[in-house]
Amino acid sequence: MRIKDITAVIEQFAPLGIQEQWDNSGLSVGDPDAEATGVLVGFDCTPELIDEAIATGCNLVVTHHPLIFRGIMGIHPGRPVDDAIIKAIRGGIAVYSAHTTADKVAAGVSGAMARRLMLGDQRFLCADPSGNTGLGMTGYLPRPMTAPEAIDYVKNCFDLKAVRTSRPIETPITKVALCGGSGGSMIADAISEGAQLYISADISYHNFFTPEGFMIMDIGHFESEVEITEILFSLIREKFANFAVRKSAGLGSANPVYYY
Repeated sequence: MRIKDITAVIEQFAPLGIQEQWDNSGLSVGDPDAEATGVLVGFDCTPELIDEAIATGCNLVVTHHPLIFRGIMGIHPGRPVDDAIIKAIRGGIAVYSAHTTADKVAAGVSGAMARRLMLGDQRFLCADPSGNTGLGMTGYLPRPMTAPEAIDYVKNCFDLKAVRTSRPIETPITKVALCGGSGGSMIADAISEGAQLYISADISYHNFFTPEGFMIMDIGHFESEVEITEILFSLIREKFANFAVRKSAGLGSANPVYYY
């Protein structure tokens, strides 16, 4: 089996052609025609993840976030991205990412958030012209909730220690919009879709000044997206049941953000 046989399965689920123009999903390091020895699925392609791949005999790493995202003007040891690139090349490790490709399918990142919240009537928040892909999701809570109830519900559903919110609204919350990862640019879309609550991450300070009857909840970037690792892992394992497919043993401590 070759590397490209495995990445083809991922691309059936999340085609490269739907990624955002600024993204770098796909194979960033490695030879697609190389023989595959094993797959390690993680969230971010860190030096530690490459070390884990080498230690477990996996020569393909699959992550959500791309290893090479912005232009690289030089590669120098001592910087996390550079170290991961150096280790991957030296170790013969191919690196593949499903970033906005996995964001834009209903079974992907935002869809997983909506399913975790058991939202009804799930639809894309910002659908592509085809209507079959898009960013974010909208849907209805299992029952109307007060703001404090909704906060507790989201924290329980995502097993969160804390969330950041705008001023809690007084009216019951029924409709929710959400987007995994950095979703600040879609706040206006959430409002126009009639959502009372928008759930995302990396929300900047001034966006917490919200209009009447609308509130924002920031649950954290890692927390909103990490379920995609289980989705990708299950996808590959189901297709290649007798092949070495692993989920990173360090995933539980992979969040670079610490809470005290």
